[in-house]
Amino acid sequence: MLQKIQIAVAGTVVAIGLILLGVCINKGLQSFSNRERVVTVKGLAEKEFKASSAMVSISVSCSGDLPKELSEKTEKTAADIAAYLKTMGYEKGSRVSEIDIYDSKTYFEKEWQDDIQKYINVKKDRYKASKTLSFEIEDVEKAEGVKNKINLDLINKNLSTNVENIFTDYRFDELNSIKPELIAESTRNAREAGEQFAKDSKSKLGKIKTASQGQIDLRYNRHTQTARVISNIVFYLED
Repeated sequence: MLQKIQIAVAGTVVAIGLILLGVCINKGLQSFSNRERVVTVKGLAEKEFKASSAMVSISVSCSGDLPKELSEKTEKTAADIAAYLKTMGYEKGSRVSEIDIYDSKTYFEKEWQDDIQKYINVKKDRYKASKTLSFEIEDVEKAEGVKNKINLDLINKNLSTNVENIFTDYRFDELNSIKPELIAESTRNAREAGEQFAKDSKSKLGKIKTASQGQIDLRYNRHTQTARVISNIVFYLED
């Protein structure tokens, strides 16, 4: 009799254990299933900002076969242009590069002649000397206008003969300071998109499973720059 009771108790304990085990397994499977329910969203953030300053540069270039003459000619042209810039008040942040003389080590180059249907050797200058004058402009919106006026003035003053190029460079110091703000905004926008998806699917947005922040894309428009970043985030969905 006692043995039957012990067997019955043991069976009951085993049955209860199996039931509890089944419940635990079921909950574990549900949890695992829920953890695999995810949504992938993108968050976009962008901001446009102005350049902090602009640099107008004038590139002077001369070529020939005698380095000494080239050097003197280039220095004279650069000095005349520097004197003009001083009279115009373009001295802030001004700088003048050292003269650079390039030796091509060859006096001839091939040139195609259509009339005789063949390549011929054409004499070219062996040396090229160059020097650059630059000055800073704080009002970046006026930089292009200043550059164009200088170009016309140099032509009218017969100082443009050896001017190879006049160009404008813009400096954007604000970029590094706005990077954290852009990343935070893109993440926030991604979460809002995920919450809307969860709401539409009658779920709740859970924790982040994975996240990747794309590189900051820069687009230039003369004195303005637009910084754009996209974050890709995978969220868990919960019931």
